[in-house]
Amino acid sequence: MAQTVFAPWADPNEKPLIEFRNVTKRFGDFTAIDDLSLDIYAREFFALLGPSGCGKTTMMRMLAGFEAPTEGSILLSGHDIAPVPPNKRAVNMMFQSYALFPHLSVWENIAFGLKRESKDKAAIAARVDEMLKLTRLEKFARRKPHQISGGQRQRVALARSLAKAPKLLLLDEPLGALDKKLRQDTQFELMDIQEKTGTTFVIVTHDQEEAMTVASRVAVMDEGKLIQVATPAQIYEQPGSIYVADFIGEVTILEGHGEKVGDAYEFAFAEGQPRLHAKTSRDLGAAGRMYLAIRPEKVSISADKPEDTPNVLKGRILDIAYLGNISTYHVELSNGQIIKAQEANTRRLSRRSFTWEDEVWLSWTDTAAVVLER
Repeated sequence: MAQTVFAPWADPNEKPLIEFRNVTKRFGDFTAIDDLSLDIYAREFFALLGPSGCGKTTMMRMLAGFEAPTEGSILLSGHDIAPVPPNKRAVNMMFQSYALFPHLSVWENIAFGLKRESKDKAAIAARVDEMLKLTRLEKFARRKPHQISGGQRQRVALARSLAKAPKLLLLDEPLGALDKKLRQDTQFELMDIQEKTGTTFVIVTHDQEEAMTVASRVAVMDEGKLIQVATPAQIYEQPGSIYVADFIGEVTILEGHGEKVGDAYEFAFAEGQPRLHAKTSRDLGAAGRMYLAIRPEKVSISADKPEDTPNVLKGRILDIAYLGNISTYHVELSNGQIIKAQEANTRRLSRRSFTWEDEVWLSWTDTAAVVLER
């Protein structure tokens, strides 16, 4: 049986859970969010990604109720949330610091918000036990935060945030305090918990890998504006601009003159270098200034000149970045342009084919590069 793909944003009949409508936020003369409109759907794991100061945390603080829009409106389930105070919103926020109470046990930390709602003891106990089971913390229920690891503290904060069954959970750099290996493991735990609860998660992060791993969709931001909103695969494979191509993952960007020939563009980027070919569904006009963005894993590197391939360039290996599972080669062309090529390290180091200063050939297919105007 075919599995249904989760893509409510592609269904015109689906109503968004959160709507930003022409939202602007100013702090004095500084515009943190600039006339921004965005829809986020129920059960999404949505990532706000961008460099420091791009406005992603301001968006989250407005959702939580800690800031109010200067202009525009934010709707949750069709209702303007501006007049609703933070503690009355069906929204919870998990901070990077976790903000756990050090004098309370794990059980009591999770129960804290429920007790403030004056629920009866049996209902609170049942809900806390449910959250402990969900986050696999049953064995640690009686311990204090300082008696458990960083990853476990992160799960306590998550359990406490989910205990009140919010419609929306906001996560502000939630894995920033964890080491790389634990962060990777926790990303999958977060995805698993989000799927089990069906809660809509919005995560703020500057970690591209994290956003690409956990999110159903990613919003790439810069200077208070949305640059592109799409699935991780679309952001990576079909970036809408040089900024997005350059911000996500490794890439070589070539600048030159493109000319439309059939369903492809013929691309001249340097004197003495052969013309390149790139197919695209985008219509960038008959001719003009253009850019080619090519990911290093799509570039093949070989000692002999490859035949029957539309894009072939000759260069010299300038640098090699050995990353264990892969090696990235920085290859310098005769005009000084550097192109990155990547190879999986399937062989032992002593049996590798290339080393520094080797002359090599680079090649890629006509669908591997993305043609961009800016």
